[in-house]
Amino acid sequence: MRHAFEVLASRTVYTGRIMALRVDEVSMPGGGSATREVIEHPGAVAVAAVDEDQRIVLVHQYRHPVRRRLWELPAGLLDVHGEDPALTARRELAEEAGLAAAEWAVLVDGVSSPGFTDESVRVFLARGLSTVDRLAETGDEEADLEVHRVPLSEAVRLVLAGEIVNGTAVGGILAAHLVCSGAAEPRPADAPWPDRPTAWAARRLATM
Repeated sequence: MRHAFEVLASRTVYTGRIMALRVDEVSMPGGGSATREVIEHPGAVAVAAVDEDQRIVLVHQYRHPVRRRLWELPAGLLDVHGEDPALTARRELAEEAGLAAAEWAVLVDGVSSPGFTDESVRVFLARGLSTVDRLAETGDEEADLEVHRVPLSEAVRLVLAGEIVNGTAVGGILAAHLVCSGAAEPRPADAPWPDRPTAWAARRLATM
C-alpha cells in the first residue's frame, strides 16, 4: 500500500493580503515525520486571448520579486468569494486589456511550484474578441502595464528563445498554438479543476 502523508500538526506563521504561510508536520514513510512549509494561495486565472488575425494579447508588467518587466497573459487572482473562475477570467480580460470574448474554453491548468505552494492557475482560451471599456482604474504596477497583440507564432518563438519566462504565459502560449493550429482540442470553460486551491478561501471565509 502507498503511504498516506497525514498532517500531524499545523501552525500559521504569517497571513498577508494574497498569501499565508503555514508549517505542517507530516508523517513520512517508515514512521517518522518531517516539517513542510506551505504557502497558501487563492489561485488564479489567465487568458490567452487570440484575435481573428492569430495574434495573442500579451501584457508587459513589472514584477518586483524578479525586479523587471515580464511578458505575461492578462491574469488575476481568485480573490472574490464564490466567483466562478470563468467569470473572473472575463473580468480580468476587460480590466487589463479592455476586451471581451464570445468564445471561451480551458487550455491548461498549472500547479506553479508544488514543492512549497498550493497555487494553481487555470488558463482560458478566449476568441471572438471585441473592445470594451476597461472595468476598473489601474493602480500600483498595473498603472505601468502595456498591452500588445503579438502574432501567435512570434509569441511561441519568444518562449523558445527564453524571452517569455512567466510559467503561466509559457504554458498558455504553447497550448494556444496547438489548439489554434488544429493539433489539439481545448476543454469546456466549466471543466473540472481538481487542483484549485481551497485553503486560502477557507481561511478568508473564517474571518468574514
